Amino acid sequence: MRQRIAVVTYSTADLPEDLRAAVGITVVPLDVRFGDESFRDGVDLTNDAFMERLARVKLSPGTSQPSPARFEEVFRALAVDHDAIVAVLLSAKLSGMLNSAAVATAAVAPLVPIELVDSRSGSVALGFQGLRAAELAAGTDAPAIAEALRAEVQRHQVVFFVYTLEYLQPGGRIGRAVALISGMLQLKPMLRIDEGQVVPWERTRTRSRALAGQIDVARGLPAIERVAALYSSDRTEGIAFADRIASELSLPREQVVVAQIGPTVATRIGPGAMGIAVVEAVP
Repeated sequence: MRQRIAVVTYSTADLPEDLRAAVGITVVPLDVRFGDESFRDGVDLTNDAFMERLARVKLSPGTSQPSPARFEEVFRALAVDHDAIVAVLLSAKLSGMLNSAAVATAAVAPLVPIELVDSRSGSVALGFQGLRAAELAAGTDAPAIAEALRAEVQRHQVVFFVYTLEYLQPGGRIGRAVALISGMLQLKPMLRIDEGQVVPWERTRTRSRALAGQIDVARGLPAIERVAALYSSDRTEGIAFADRIASELSLPREQVVVAQIGPTVATRIGPGAMGIAVVEAVP
């Protein structure tokens, strides 16, 4: 049966599979590299398998964005039974995937109209925008969906902290001296996505204070539409953080999503990282 609008996003959206499947979001996988080996995120390598390999293999992992050919393959397949496509993508300041998608869009344009949306974010904040697109697809055309998403990017907040600076420093996210000093002082750097890029936010000495600071970000919003507890390697800690978020913000526990940070971000923040993604409700 032909459907109206397909929603596409990238494996960096970090949405739990049940949420993606419930609304039919199509995910374009990332390529993750360990030395000469390459894996497709979520296809050849699960998040847990990636974290296990990250701890075991003494190679710095890398990632590469999907090629225009991979986007084109996905778009052509969806064009068979959809009238339009909305692709919600990782911030253009964090990746060149928007350019790859644009090349594919030009090739597929005669078959199906495609709207590309720069989420200006990543991880579950990107995923939440994909969910929003799927909700709007029930009664809105593709250009209106894209326009709505672009108007709402400032509603999305992502804050996370890293357990170790080991993975940030090689990627140039922080200087060597800062990494050394922070490591000696055992600081837990907190980062946030702001205007489409990852920027420093605060430093704290304890994990508990880092988690409290993240919850304060959500507490400072007038109202919350969606919220997720993020973790890179320890699901038990992710669930405990979700419980704490629900309790401290007086939210139903089922409203707090528990999501594992995928390989794209995990290659830079490493194991033990945790965060919060929150969407401010429309007044």
